[in-house]
Amino acid sequence: MTGPTATVPRAALFPTQPLAGQVVAVTSADQGYGRPISAALARAGASVVLIGGNAETLAAASSSLEQLGGTAIPIKADVGVPLDWLSAQNRILEIFGALHGIVHLADKRASSDFTMLSENEWMDLFNCNVKSSVGITQIVRRRLPGTWLTIVGPHLDEQGLHAFPQRGALRALVEQAHIEDLRLNLVLPSRSSSGEELLDQPLADTVLTLALPGMTHLRGNVIDVPLPALPKRRVTDHPYGPGL
Repeated sequence: MTGPTATVPRAALFPTQPLAGQVVAVTSADQGYGRPISAALARAGASVVLIGGNAETLAAASSSLEQLGGTAIPIKADVGVPLDWLSAQNRILEIFGALHGIVHLADKRASSDFTMLSENEWMDLFNCNVKSSVGITQIVRRRLPGTWLTIVGPHLDEQGLHAFPQRGALRALVEQAHIEDLRLNLVLPSRSSSGEELLDQPLADTVLTLALPGMTHLRGNVIDVPLPALPKRRVTDHPYGPGL
């Protein structure tokens, strides 16, 4: 069928609180894509555990979600350190008695291009994006094999050569997770977070769809998520003309 595609209201796509009773952890929940993803999960009825490295920003993000009627708790942890993640996971189980799903942001970007990338920066990228993903997967397999994991990987507009082995490693991890009978999916946003929930909503909607109880059959998927282009900043005209 051809012709214009009708816009489907989000209320039709996501009935009221389809994740009621579900507990979902979101890493880097106080920044970037972590914010709109956490908000989408909370609106859908999930109890959201906000995990990150800054206690103050995590508390502020948690408070914002609760003011909107959601259930959220902050937990400070460095998810790149397996023992830190294990401690956070145990804390979640103490509070809620269950952990149904995890959204892990593995999308740290390099501040240098490939030719200028230092060994320290490369190892930091590897630890934040790849090592942390493998570590969380391993601990989930050992202790909570029924818990799903959705990874937000490196942005597709990051074209430096260093980005490809990271995306490749995450793709292989997700596509082969069935060997361990795990449910993993990978989403790759087309760009970095805009900081505006509306502009980043397609990614949050994709993560939310994968989290729905009726979508448990979806595993091993690598999904490119196109996002609206960021609006260009308007340069205010100088009162005395350009160049002054």
